[in-house]
Amino acid sequence: MLLPRPLGISGPSLWLPSGRQSAAEAVERELVDAETAAELGYTGLPVAEQAPPEMAVAAGREALSAAGVDADAVGLLLHAWIHYQGHDLWSPAHFVADGLGADTAVPVGVQQVCNGGAAAVELAAARLFVEPGLGHALITTADAFVEPGFDRWSGDYGIGYGDGATALVLHHLPGSEGGRPADLILHSVAMVAASRLERMHRGDDPFGPAARSLGPKVDIRRTKKAFLRAGGMEAFTEASAASLRSAVEACLAGAGLSATGDVPLRYVVAPRLGRKTIDLAYAPLLTELTGAELLWPGADTGHLGAGDAAASLAELRTRRMLGPGEYALVVSAGAGFTWSCLLVSGA
Repeated sequence: MLLPRPLGISGPSLWLPSGRQSAAEAVERELVDAETAAELGYTGLPVAEQAPPEMAVAAGREALSAAGVDADAVGLLLHAWIHYQGHDLWSPAHFVADGLGADTAVPVGVQQVCNGGAAAVELAAARLFVEPGLGHALITTADAFVEPGFDRWSGDYGIGYGDGATALVLHHLPGSEGGRPADLILHSVAMVAASRLERMHRGDDPFGPAARSLGPKVDIRRTKKAFLRAGGMEAFTEASAASLRSAVEACLAGAGLSATGDVPLRYVVAPRLGRKTIDLAYAPLLTELTGAELLWPGADTGHLGAGDAAASLAELRTRRMLGPGEYALVVSAGAGFTWSCLLVSGA
């Protein structure tokens, strides 16, 4: 998406629950074998007692406070998630808006699986440009991967799932109507999809009448095995590399840069997938394209569902990693499949 002009990101926040399960404990309890735990590379995963929308409200409060924005100044609230939010037929986005007192905001749920948070940024950006009086957009994500329905350590290949929530405020910068200073500046957003890969998370399973009707737990390994038995590994590897390359190149081009190996990027931030997955599928290509320092920030959080991109933006802010004019490329990916890149700089 080519932005007519940069937008501001303020108060990006990562909210993690106090509970935690270390990798050593998971191995000891036989929730994961030692070899897999080492390949994942996580020191531990956050474990929540709160429902995801409750965590999203907490993250939203932190983001609004850090941004210095009142809840009644939010015109649009987008909430993204990948797993069960606590009720069967219900809008968690409206719960988050009500919990924050964002009474004039229009709440919208975004479901693009793990890429949902990044997709919400693009959707919010588009609304800000076509609706100048919108004010501020608040984007939240939240997920909890708890028993009995989800095996956070061994329910998937190459990924461990951590509980938590994120939030950020997207808005115009000074010089535009209602503009204000920001913590980070968003220069470009790009999304690339390869919908022919959707079967990886469907496999040979028939359509069910209700959630988990085929088994007591979400079993991503089962569907991936079926996909691979059908000869899908080569197709996935080729599509993943081509789509990731396209997303990176499009995002850089949207800001007037080119992927030549000499891009003025300080960092490229990988998704919070397992370490082995990043080393094999992301690091070589991202390093080749950008020449930037590759960051893998997931060691102490695991994969945060729809929240990986926003969590990385939060860490760029709280650790003050970008000065004015210094760029970072934040990479996101989600089943379906979709790959996204957000190009940001220090304000």
